[in-house]
Amino acid sequence: MSKNSARMPGRHFLHIPGPTPVPDRILRAIDTPLIDHRGPEFAKLARRCLDGLKTIFKTTNPVIIYTATGTGAWEAAFVNTLSPGDKVLIVETGQFGLQWANMARRLGLEPDVIKTDWRTGADPAVIEAKLKEDKAHAIKAVCVLHNETATGCLSPIAEIRKAIDRASHPALFFVDTISSLASTDFRHDEWGVDVTVGGSQKGLMLPPGMSFNAVSDKALAAAKTSKLPKSFFSWDDMLNMNKQGFFPYTPATNMLQGMAVAIDMLHEEGLDNVFARHHRLAEGTRRAVKTWGLETICRDPKYYSPTVTAVLMPEGHDGDAFRALALEHFNISYGASFGPFAGKMFRIGHLGDCNEATMIGALGATEMALRLAGVPIRSGGTQAAMDYFVSAHSAGANAAAE
Repeated sequence: MSKNSARMPGRHFLHIPGPTPVPDRILRAIDTPLIDHRGPEFAKLARRCLDGLKTIFKTTNPVIIYTATGTGAWEAAFVNTLSPGDKVLIVETGQFGLQWANMARRLGLEPDVIKTDWRTGADPAVIEAKLKEDKAHAIKAVCVLHNETATGCLSPIAEIRKAIDRASHPALFFVDTISSLASTDFRHDEWGVDVTVGGSQKGLMLPPGMSFNAVSDKALAAAKTSKLPKSFFSWDDMLNMNKQGFFPYTPATNMLQGMAVAIDMLHEEGLDNVFARHHRLAEGTRRAVKTWGLETICRDPKYYSPTVTAVLMPEGHDGDAFRALALEHFNISYGASFGPFAGKMFRIGHLGDCNEATMIGALGATEMALRLAGVPIRSGGTQAAMDYFVSAHSAGANAAAE
C-alpha cells in the first residue's frame, strides 16, 4: 500500500469553518427509511422543521427552506425582492462579500461595494454615511455578512440596523448568517432584518444541501413588485405549499429528519448556552494563537468571530503548504485562504458540535504541525487555551453556587 493511501487511525479532526462534523444522533435520524413527501407523516415533519427554524432565527414570520446551498438562498433573497437595475449596497468584508457582489452583478443588479481590507467587520458609520448620500433612495437593499467565514470577522447587525434607521433610508436589510446561525446570537425580528440567509452545514450540525430565507413583512411586500425572474426560488410557491406542510417540489426528506433532531438538540442545550460555548471556544483559540506569537486576520477585538479564527502565517511560510502537512501528519483539516491572503493564512473552525476537549485536540495538533513545519512559534499555546477553559468553567461553577 502506498504512503498516500495508508489508513490513518483515529478520528479526523475537521476544523474547517463548515461543513462541520455531524453528530451521531443526527446521522441516525437521517439514516431512516424514506417516507411519502406528500403524505400526512411528512406534513408533520415539515411543520416541525418550519416552526422549529423560527425559534433559531428568532422570528414569528416564515422561514423558507430550499434544497440548495447558501448561495442558492442568497439568489432567492435577490430575485424575490428586487428588479433589474436596482442598486444594492454590499459590504465586502471578505471573499463571501465579494461573491455576493458578483452574484448581484450577474443577476442584473448594480452593486455598490464598500471595500474593506478584510480585517474588520462592517462599520455601521460607513453604511450610514452611504445611505445619507443616497438622497434619491436608489439603493434598494443593504447586504452584510453577519460573520465573514473567510476572515473570522463578526459584524454588529443590531448597530447596522440602527444606522439604517438613523439615515431614514427605506432600503431592505439582507444578512448572511451562514457561518453564525445557531452559533452566536441572531435576532431576525428584533434587529429589523428583512431577509436572513442561512445554511444547514455549520451551526445547525447538518450536512450541506439545505439553505433558508427568513423573511419580514417588508420583504414579502417587496416581492409583490419584484421583476427579476424566478422559478425554483419563488417565495410564493414555497409559502403556499408550506402552509399545508408540503413543498412545491421534492424536498430533501431525510435532511429534514436530521433537521428536526438538530433543532431539538440546540434547545436541549439551550441557545444561550450554545452561544456561550462558541464564544468560549473562540477565546481559547485566540489565546493559543497569541501565545504562539502569531497574528489573527481580524485585528480588532470588537469584530472577533465566535465561529472561526483566521491565523496569519509569518513571512516566508505558506499557509496552504502548512495545511497539507498538518493533514498528512496529524489528520486535521483547516479552512483554506482567499484573495489578498491566499497562501498567507489558515482558518481554524470552532463551531457546531464541538467542545473544549475537541478544541484542545485540534490546538495540540496545530501546535505540533506548526513546529514540524518550522514555523517560529513560542511554546504553550495549547496550555494557554486549557488554562482559559478551566478558569471559564470555574467562574461558571462559582456563579452557579452563589
